[in-house]
Amino acid sequence: MSNTSSANTNSVSKPFLSKYGSFIQGTLSGFDRLRLRGTLRHLYQPTVMEAYLNACRVLIKDFGRFANSLTERVKAAAYALAERTQRPYRYLNSSQVSKEQLARQIVPEDNLREGLIAVLGCVEPCLSYVVRGQRETKQIRMELEQRKCLHFYYYYLHPVLGFMHVRVQSWFPFMINICLNGREWLSRQLDEVRVDYRKKDNCFIWIKDLTKAQELLDQQLQTDWPKLLNPLLGDCHPLHRQICRPIGQEYFGSASDTEYATDILFKDAESLGRLYPRFVHHGISHFASPDVMRFLGRSVPTTTGRVQGKFQGEVISDVKHRPEGIRVKHSVNGNSIKIYDKQGSVLRVETTIIRPRDFKSYRRAEGDPKGKRRWRILRRGLADLKRRAEVSHAANERYLAALASTTGSIRLSELAAKVCRPLIRERKRYRAPNPWSEKDGALLEAISRGEFAINGLRNRDLQHLLYRGKACPEEKRRRAAAITRQLRLLRTHGMLKKVSGTHRYIVTSEGRQILTALLAARQADVDKLTQLAA
Repeated sequence: MSNTSSANTNSVSKPFLSKYGSFIQGTLSGFDRLRLRGTLRHLYQPTVMEAYLNACRVLIKDFGRFANSLTERVKAAAYALAERTQRPYRYLNSSQVSKEQLARQIVPEDNLREGLIAVLGCVEPCLSYVVRGQRETKQIRMELEQRKCLHFYYYYLHPVLGFMHVRVQSWFPFMINICLNGREWLSRQLDEVRVDYRKKDNCFIWIKDLTKAQELLDQQLQTDWPKLLNPLLGDCHPLHRQICRPIGQEYFGSASDTEYATDILFKDAESLGRLYPRFVHHGISHFASPDVMRFLGRSVPTTTGRVQGKFQGEVISDVKHRPEGIRVKHSVNGNSIKIYDKQGSVLRVETTIIRPRDFKSYRRAEGDPKGKRRWRILRRGLADLKRRAEVSHAANERYLAALASTTGSIRLSELAAKVCRPLIRERKRYRAPNPWSEKDGALLEAISRGEFAINGLRNRDLQHLLYRGKACPEEKRRRAAAITRQLRLLRTHGMLKKVSGTHRYIVTSEGRQILTALLAARQADVDKLTQLAA
């Protein structure tokens, strides 16, 4: 489950930088918050749990007593670690108490530099087992239900990861959560290589060597996670080996949710202060549901009526006024992308992935290391964490490109002039695309769809979108030839480029800027345009 190569996260949207580069000192892209999870996956199946009890020579009716004995030992281990390290243990009467805030208060009070900060205990909801009887069969069985049990929070100033915590569930199936912050981790890396920086909370407002900082963030994706985290597992949950032994299982590492942030460091707060209200206005007023779906790589139903959209989820955009500023957030099926101003001079675009199945990973099937690679669902496992970084970075890029193309003083006529005129290449004349026509409008909408933003599009993809019904072989060839001509037209105008060695095409950075503006104009409200013209 370790990662062996870093994501290409060294670039930020070229349209955005070319437009606002004079105000920007640099950029930084990488994971912000990471919530990793360790689970005994097999024990989440009641039949396997019953087999586990059988392996332990425990009857189902005695499960409560057996589980309680293990829980008492988990508690004793928590108390022993606090006593051995001479750190406080505190029981919290309410799960609403901010454990992070409490731990951060202890750090300066005790003048801590490294190691365990405190152990906190709190009763919280969890998924756990109970014994239920069945009236029909007059038998008892194990059932997995929402319950409450005591959880232990181990807060650390880790020598590598910085401020972080481990959460241990004290009842079967003993789930473990490890929450860390990529920016906290980066500050430790910068200290080690002696690069100066200024940081407020989890945001860097200045770094002497931004190139080196980006390299260090990329190195985080190469982490051997078992090697890094197993010592924490041994300290915070020393009974894990004994619990795993009866059926020979191990904890499976996954990422329950991730936040990937692209920070644009402005030279001063005044520059961002002038631009940010404009970003907020366009983010909430001009980005419709299809735009949000495209940012997050989802299939976008066309507005021509030719394609029936399959998406049945919910798309939400909202603005929240917080003490530190205004945040704009767009959500699709639980995943989200948002912007906010950090510490006055940093524009942050952040993609949060909770449901990775909405994205794809080009990989072999699990259990078939020699099989053929193909696009498959993005997994929660740590093996796909690098791919999470790639799709999150791409989402941030698309959002920034859209901000650059829909804000500022560039006129639509200037953008349209680049493509809405005929060209001559190698003595051949290529007509100008007409975004207002039904045919060309459908073509532009098709190439801008979210599912093509990451993996690109093919001739047959466009055939499926732009033509109705089945076709005979001759008609299929006619359609393929027509699409080929349209692809050549868009490539000539610089809106598409071919992916070397494949049959796929992707939208260029300039093409994305033009597409966003033209499609926004196609959907513009006449009354609003009239008001602006007046």
